[in-house]
Amino acid sequence: MKKNIAVYPGTFDPITNGHIDLVERSLGIFDEVIIALAPNPKKIPLFTIEERIEMIKAATKGLENVKTDVFNGLLVNYAKKKKAKAIIRGLRAVSDFEYEFQMALMNRRLDSRIETVFLMPSEEYSYLTSTIIKEIAAFKGSVKGLVPKIVEDKLKEKFV
Repeated sequence: MKKNIAVYPGTFDPITNGHIDLVERSLGIFDEVIIALAPNPKKIPLFTIEERIEMIKAATKGLENVKTDVFNGLLVNYAKKKKAKAIIRGLRAVSDFEYEFQMALMNRRLDSRIETVFLMPSEEYSYLTSTIIKEIAAFKGSVKGLVPKIVEDKLKEKFV
């Protein structure tokens, strides 16, 4: 039987409970979700790729059919290589939509067989971004309940 696979790309610097929420929602639609870590040359990450992979794997340990991977290059090429039918993108607010819509249309142009599926996180995570998490942690604020425990611990280590 053919698997219904989706790719959930991002920098995940760090992964948040909002990301985990979207992975869980995606598993209700797809047989397998690949969390695809994408190095972004426009961003200066706090965590190394290895640290992010470690945190993602720990945060998704109890979730079946979730894989973690790293990719470079065009997302649609990666998705095609993984035999994915869809790309998962999260929408928190209207401000996310314009950029995500443009990317989805370009990806469709590059390969019309791969759909983009937009999911909204639970209301409690609708304002959450990795950038906000890093800012709170840098100023010694609590991120408890906003990120997996491993991320909370790693942020404390980074901002001692």
